[in-house]
Amino acid sequence: MNIKLDDSSSKDKLLKLHEVSLDHLKNSKVINIRSYSSKPRLHSDVSKISQFQAITKYSIPLVLNKIAAGFPSPADDYIDKTVDMNELLISNKEATFIVQVESLSMKDIGIDINDYLIVDRSIRSQHQDIVIAFIDNDFTVKRMMITQRMSHNELFDIFQNENDFKNLPAIWLKPENIEYQPILPKNEQELVIWGVVTKVIKNLK
Repeated sequence: MNIKLDDSSSKDKLLKLHEVSLDHLKNSKVINIRSYSSKPRLHSDVSKISQFQAITKYSIPLVLNKIAAGFPSPADDYIDKTVDMNELLISNKEATFIVQVESLSMKDIGIDINDYLIVDRSIRSQHQDIVIAFIDNDFTVKRMMITQRMSHNELFDIFQNENDFKNLPAIWLKPENIEYQPILPKNEQELVIWGVVTKVIKNLK
């Protein structure tokens, strides 16, 4: 198994997403993953990837005091500044992408279909990070697991059978939904950790 962590040389393998000509997308910054997949999609959790562009600045009031429920009284002087949403969501705009989710493989940690993920490619991935990975010609969102960092009990809780985790690869991908199986790369497969998920954006209405 060939594993690459945050390797910019993976551009060719990853279909040159951030260099692709946008002429055929009518100037859209949204890249539709389906149109680039030439092989059957085995692990797809991602429907599209958008490169972040801070075209506008949009600030909203910031409530200074943390609240458990409800909202502070308008008479209370809690609000005295605003927050730029670009600054709140983005740490490195040159390395930031927005990914839309199209599966329920991570639903147990609150990532649902049509949620948007803020992905930073400049962050070096670590054990148990939520990542966007590229394997078998497809993108997937999963929790990255480093076998050497895990105890026997942790592995048993996931696999329920010691025979199933005797020969685990050094790095593998764990879903957060018991209806999905972990992705265990084989020797002939290349696993690329494409970026680290830093935030989740979802609509509540």
